[in-house]
Amino acid sequence: MPSNIQSKRRQLVTGVASAAALSVLAPTQLFAQGAYPNRPLKMVVPWPPGQATDLVGRVVAQELGKILGQTVVIDNKAGAGGAIGTDSVAKAAPDGYTLLAASSGPVSISPLFGKTPYAPEKDLVPVAMIGMSPYVLVTAPNFPANDLREFIAVIKANPGKYSFASSGTAATAHLIAESFNASVGLKAVHVPYKGSSPALTDVISGQVTYCIETAAATMPFVRSGRLRAYGVSLEKGSSVTPGVTPFASAAGIPGLAGFDLGAWVGVMVPAGTSPAVVERLSSAIEKIMPSAELKQQFSNIAVEIDYRRVEEFNKYLKFISTRFSDVIKTNNIKAE
Repeated sequence: MPSNIQSKRRQLVTGVASAAALSVLAPTQLFAQGAYPNRPLKMVVPWPPGQATDLVGRVVAQELGKILGQTVVIDNKAGAGGAIGTDSVAKAAPDGYTLLAASSGPVSISPLFGKTPYAPEKDLVPVAMIGMSPYVLVTAPNFPANDLREFIAVIKANPGKYSFASSGTAATAHLIAESFNASVGLKAVHVPYKGSSPALTDVISGQVTYCIETAAATMPFVRSGRLRAYGVSLEKGSSVTPGVTPFASAAGIPGLAGFDLGAWVGVMVPAGTSPAVVERLSSAIEKIMPSAELKQQFSNIAVEIDYRRVEEFNKYLKFISTRFSDVIKTNNIKAE
């Protein structure tokens, strides 16, 4: 074989090998050198403007942009209970430039009913949990119980006599209430409503005995004395529900240890996104979490800052999926 042909072949093989090595190493090297991001990012919010996830997403996008040195543009893609926008991110290019303002409904609940075109555990990658909306157990102020222990005793002593409201069948409020009931052995009649406002109206009037709803919806009535709070759903309690004891801290009540359920908000990206990108985003988000301004804006919409890195976020996603899946099967809950 002529020497010039052999030389060209060696050059070609060497070039291919170098390109292959570069394709593996380039992302990490480039990210380490600060080349990512080098253009604006997009954060898809699968809800309309003004909804809690949207408000959280906007605050985080603004602060995140300062850390990354690039604008993070909000793109509202509402519809189908958050599934449309979530699916658009699941199918987006995994290049680190499309983020999802993820939330419990379209990620932790809807897929359990098999009604989403995506599978979160396969199509999305957790970046960071950023906040949690706590849920509060409330009754009318004249309910005959002084604390959570007495509340449970009253309901348990009369199986099927009392009722609990929710903002809708298979809503987060419904599943958290069913999980609470199962944890302490309560038998009560579920009364679903179309939203938290009508549900709370009937709890205040005594038409329905109790409900476990968001702090944003319940705490104004608790502060005004129109509702009585018996506990909050987050294990560590919440700064947005001052004076309300966590279920998990209620002394001597079997079944509530470790109870930690709420409506979470976080950031996710399409599956296949480089680990280097995920780490860059997670670290950037971690830097903005101590911001007093961010904490105040979260507090204004009754969301507790709850930052969890990739591993902890993923662990929580598995925990809440298992918990809700068990509740759905046990109670034969069908999505509306």
